[in-house]
Amino acid sequence: MSNTPDTNAETSAAAAWATAAAVLAASGTRTVFGLPGDDMYALEAAHRAGLRFVLCRDQRNALFMATGWAIQSGGVGVAVVGKGPAVTNTLTGLLEASASAAPLLLLSGGTGAQHRGSGAFQELDQLAVVAPLVKYAARVDHPDRLVPTLHRALLVARHERGPVYVELPEHLLAEAVTPAGEPAAPAAAETPQEVLAPAGSAALDALRTARRPILLVGGGMRHANGGREVERLAERTGAAIFCTASGRGTVDEAHPHFCGLAGLYTPEQAAPLWEDTDCVVALGSRLEETATFQWPAGLGREVPVLQVNLVAADFQTLLRGPKVLADAGAAVRSWLTALPAEDAGGGWAARVRAVHTAIHSDSRALLDGLAGSPDLHIAEVLRALDAELPADRILVQENGLQDMWSYKYPLYSCHAGAGSVVPSEQTSLGFGAAAALGVKLAAPGRPVVAFVGDGAFAMAAADLPTAVAHGGGLLYVVLRNGGYGWLQVQLDQRQEPVGDHAFVDPEAVTAPAPHLPGLHQVTVRDKASLAGDVALAWEKAAAGEVVVLNVPVRLTDAMFGADVAGGDFPVLAAPAGK
Repeated sequence: MSNTPDTNAETSAAAAWATAAAVLAASGTRTVFGLPGDDMYALEAAHRAGLRFVLCRDQRNALFMATGWAIQSGGVGVAVVGKGPAVTNTLTGLLEASASAAPLLLLSGGTGAQHRGSGAFQELDQLAVVAPLVKYAARVDHPDRLVPTLHRALLVARHERGPVYVELPEHLLAEAVTPAGEPAAPAAAETPQEVLAPAGSAALDALRTARRPILLVGGGMRHANGGREVERLAERTGAAIFCTASGRGTVDEAHPHFCGLAGLYTPEQAAPLWEDTDCVVALGSRLEETATFQWPAGLGREVPVLQVNLVAADFQTLLRGPKVLADAGAAVRSWLTALPAEDAGGGWAARVRAVHTAIHSDSRALLDGLAGSPDLHIAEVLRALDAELPADRILVQENGLQDMWSYKYPLYSCHAGAGSVVPSEQTSLGFGAAAALGVKLAAPGRPVVAFVGDGAFAMAAADLPTAVAHGGGLLYVVLRNGGYGWLQVQLDQRQEPVGDHAFVDPEAVTAPAPHLPGLHQVTVRDKASLAGDVALAWEKAAAGEVVVLNVPVRLTDAMFGADVAGGDFPVLAAPAGK
């Protein structure tokens, strides 16, 4: 292959990757996550284009990091991998990005056209493998299609909110790439127009006639409530505000109308509001199972559920009520212009505020009660973090047996300025532990804390060196129960033993993370040392180190019980020691 360019085309083997890197840079991309193919062309191209390439040890972790980056920043996360098994290693990450509605672009290598079907090294029909998990998938077989394909992929990722995939097969690298001049940034699709709310619109009529409304804020509202319009709408209508787990950080949870998370995580004090509401307004939510868990039977039947989503496929069509295809933030702003300007008073608003107050009062009583126990509780760890960390912290969460305490409002509260990044309904194990680095790189000036179990942490541990290299100021709080606590609890409650299997190792409860230069570790010795240990861990993280705070915990200290027979969700359990 000749490397000599002529006047019309560049024939460098790296030309395709160089063009791809230039398109990314022109689109605003500054950081790429991944593990490049062994030809190193992608790495070289990123370097020449001025992109930061975060070299990961595991392709799944790279996708998790890019997804975390996308969720936190609102921009398109980018990952680059090789071909064959490198692509299959990304599938869990693509699944998580899809379920999280995270804009993500995966670029991979691929078998050249001349070798397809010959049993070539690492040959795989990668398009068929990734297609069910992405919004758009393309293989670029002709150099003239490279730039327009990348532009289309970026547009789809941005505006359909999900992962996309582009394959650059090996033969493309050896063909002349016609220069496209300075690659232009993909033309940004217009933000959906403000949703006009004529007097007769079903959505506005539902809002106007509701006397006991609930606003349910989903992940589709992230980055769409900068003017606190949701809180203003709640004040205008007297509505209670709830959020889904993925919607946390969108609204100020200190607002007197905020009453916690919906569905599985609904505070006991707030359940009567769901029984008595006459209208639920779901903003940017797919209304997945955890968000609607134990909803009263009448919701979506006798009681309307008004849904606002940007993508029609996200509507729950079994529920009765108006469906607005629009940007949820734009819809809220439009409604505010059409509704009366005065704040709503009346019995419902007063009842909502009383629930908010009761949730906080009961939480303080719970923590005060736990303080009298000699045992250390996870709820107390969250209280210590809340006392020590700055107000603009971002908590990156997992969804295992015991890290779910962080979902219990207000043990962790996303007041104005604080943030939260959680796994999707897929709850891919290890997502939060790996995504935390992507979140940190997207928000370098803010404290980022990963609140994870030791099983999830172990799955992401291959990329601890990556975190040390790139994630200064990152704190991992690792709850150590000796392994996969959720599975152990399920095993322990079976009536008949299942061999001598175990999912946890009691000896591992006190085991630290692997020793690694540049990684600082603090282990909580007991309840008396907790405050000082948290303060030391944060002091080291605030100074720019990557810190692991090891917290030995007991399996019995679980937010949920273990009755999941038949696929049902567990019921709330009292904290151990209470």
